Amino acid sequence: MKKYLRYIEHTGVILMLIGCVGYRFLHWSWAIWICIVGLILFLGQVIFKAFNWKTYNKENKQNLIMMVVSIIFLWLLIIYVK
Repeated sequence: MKKYLRYIEHTGVILMLIGCVGYRFLHWSWAIWICIVGLILFLGQVIFKAFNWKTYNKENKQNLIMMVVSIIFLWLLIIYVK
């Protein structure tokens, strides 16, 4: 399961980046949905690791920081698009 969690995490981060860049700079209206799918994938693996805190202690601390940065980035994107 550890192997697949790493793939899910990387896929989620890549989709978030593609979606945010595509929406902000390339003006693709559908790219925000790619960003949302990436965020859901990333959030799913974070929740799984949170329920298994002892096994994934180091990764959980990194994921908390990444989630805060992602949320701030998305809020900035929302604020500056309007």
